[in-house]
Amino acid sequence: MGWCSQRPSVEKKKEKKMKHLFLIFLMNLLHQYAGKSLRRDGSSLKSFEDIKNEIAGYTDIAKAIIDLAVHGKAQNRSYERLAVFADTIGPRLSGSKNLEAAIKYMFSALQKDGLENVHLEPVKVPHWERGEEFAVMLKPRNHSIAILGLGNSIATPPEGITAEVIVVDSFDELRKRAQEAKGKIVVYNQPFISYGETVQYRLQGAVEAAKVGAVASLIRSIASFSIHSPHTGGQSYQPDVPQIPTACITVEDAEMMSRMSLRGTRIVVHLRMGAKTYPDSLSFNTVAEIVGSKYPEQVVLVSGHLDSWDVGQGAMDDGGGAFISWEALSLIKDLGLRPKRTLRLVLWTGEEQGGVGAKQYYQLHKENISNFDIVMESDEGTFQPSGLGFSGSAEAQDIVKEIMSLLQPINVTDVFEPADGTDIAYWMRDGVPGASLQNDINKYFWFHHSQGDTMTVQDPNQMNLCAAVWTVVSYVIADMEDMLPR
Repeated sequence: MGWCSQRPSVEKKKEKKMKHLFLIFLMNLLHQYAGKSLRRDGSSLKSFEDIKNEIAGYTDIAKAIIDLAVHGKAQNRSYERLAVFADTIGPRLSGSKNLEAAIKYMFSALQKDGLENVHLEPVKVPHWERGEEFAVMLKPRNHSIAILGLGNSIATPPEGITAEVIVVDSFDELRKRAQEAKGKIVVYNQPFISYGETVQYRLQGAVEAAKVGAVASLIRSIASFSIHSPHTGGQSYQPDVPQIPTACITVEDAEMMSRMSLRGTRIVVHLRMGAKTYPDSLSFNTVAEIVGSKYPEQVVLVSGHLDSWDVGQGAMDDGGGAFISWEALSLIKDLGLRPKRTLRLVLWTGEEQGGVGAKQYYQLHKENISNFDIVMESDEGTFQPSGLGFSGSAEAQDIVKEIMSLLQPINVTDVFEPADGTDIAYWMRDGVPGASLQNDINKYFWFHHSQGDTMTVQDPNQMNLCAAVWTVVSYVIADMEDMLPR
């Protein structure tokens, strides 16, 4: 009985001692992880102060990249490489011999540059050709109309289409005047508000015109400025709506026909288009890497698209973006750097047809989505850079803002929301952080998808700065100890 009566006091002492030991352990733990949070598995997360200090440690490397790209032996290299490519190959439409030649050219160039794992990944892409095109206003006077057929448009009959014109400035006006439109050519004279808003007329103009019984549609080019230049681009038919021929016309001709129409003048146009759609063609996404030193399975992806429309040289859209992405790997290699993660260059095919190459790449690689740290695409020109478009978590954005501070020497430090890019959209939709180059696009839509998209648009100094931004961001993210938080 005496042993039993003493037991509670012994247990209490033990319990007190255990509590005391646990308190000491807890205090040590709190001291050890002061300012840090704990993951569920018990490992520590860096505090933001730690991350800031880690990024500040890249100051000298960032300066070395900037010096090499902007002032050093790599100065003007991306521009000069692009000039040779664009002058040699020309425009590179999906399914064309030119695009095939461009892919072979780049495969060889990336190998000669000493990059790693240079390879091609097969993709099926649409194959459409515009053929001969001709448009003339017959009434009230004879006037040649400059046109560019839109991607995937059907042809006119061999003898062409001759019809009266109805001019509208919106889809709403077309619907209100539906009875007038039957058997006519619809001319859209919509004002340019923004590309995202106004491009709906190019994408859906033929379908909306066909719904009201029109025989063809001519759409004012999606351009913020014009010197009588038509601008092409993609458009989509709908399965349950008749297909009619469709093309873009110049801002000047659309406005002239609008003025004539408002005066009550009858306009008659003759249109002839020889477009053809062929079975899908074999193409390739072009890939090269600098393999990571510590986490080679993790990927920072930089990209631009190699295809273009069949006019101009595709120098701006998207030769510039593709070639500053190549330049990022070249600069890192030239400096003898090897980031912890793999830096992967992808030159997409079939972007202009709706990101066809990128979609197939995503399907092929999405099983490794947790290893994709960030996906980056430059596809809005390589003019004077202003910063970075970014999509991701608030924590990741704070880290990217710190990284952008490394670009203070060239005064390009801003971070905007969101990132934009047809080819990286699939990844961003599934939570992978994304980035796009932000630059002065005031003149971008002057040349976009037109004969004016040539090397004359490009500026070597601006491309140097864009390459520096692209390289610093991609290298630092690839070399930091931790992936960007999602």
